[in-house]
Amino acid sequence: MNKPLIGAFLAALLLGAGVAPAVAAESAQVRESATEAASAPAAKAVTFAGTVALSNCSGSVVRSPDSAPTDPALVLSNGHCLETGFPGPGEVLVDRPSTRTFTLLDASGSGVGTLRASKIAYGTMTDTDLSLYELTSTYEEIESAYGIEALELETAHPVAGTAITVASGYWKRTYSCDIDGFVHQLKEGRWTWKDSVRYTPECQTIGGTSGSPVIDDATGKVVAVNNTGNESGQECTDNNPCEVDENGNVTVREGINYAQQTYNMVPCIGVGNKIDLDREGCGLPKP
Repeated sequence: MNKPLIGAFLAALLLGAGVAPAVAAESAQVRESATEAASAPAAKAVTFAGTVALSNCSGSVVRSPDSAPTDPALVLSNGHCLETGFPGPGEVLVDRPSTRTFTLLDASGSGVGTLRASKIAYGTMTDTDLSLYELTSTYEEIESAYGIEALELETAHPVAGTAITVASGYWKRTYSCDIDGFVHQLKEGRWTWKDSVRYTPECQTIGGTSGSPVIDDATGKVVAVNNTGNESGQECTDNNPCEVDENGNVTVREGINYAQQTYNMVPCIGVGNKIDLDREGCGLPKP
């Protein structure tokens, strides 16, 4: 995970930094031929609209395809960004009261308003590194007040080679790269995450980018949540996750950063945006 902002603050003064694991990137190279590029629709530029800044991390206002305008809005971030501290292995938080605030950003990265949570709808660092806050405002109230729509969650597993942008509301900075591949198990300290997204080297995210939405450049949808990177080449230690394949082989990739997929949480979002871990297709761990 990326370091908490307190530990990374001095580095932040020089580069910009954050909380548990984090990641970053430069522009991704175009893969299509000139003919394909000419015939394909232009990708919509990724902006900061809908992202949020937490006290120590980044996040975004998100919706499932079935969320209604009158539903209480949800904010997506990392489990290690929770104000209650890092959840232990096997720990899952559901429906915990919270009054946490978030600074909502517009397309240019300017703060336009403050959103407030009513509860931690879900949070864990087991199998994934995820938190979902339910807000006191609905999607239509946010759009009416600030003219900003929520980011939509992708419902399908992402694909290697996809051009992505990590948009950090905390640092008001974006990182562009590609999905390099997927990791069977990503181990960091006491935690293990499954089927993690590995970025190409251009995404050099930093502390404070934790919880940033990972956005598919072509669709504008959220495919993952940014969460960690191997900082110094150590093996499976805090801030130095290692990759473990199906046969137990361990690989260390110093300087490479990672994210946790979000498609598997979409089926867990039920009527009224309530988290229902018993819904068909829900892939999130239960308490």
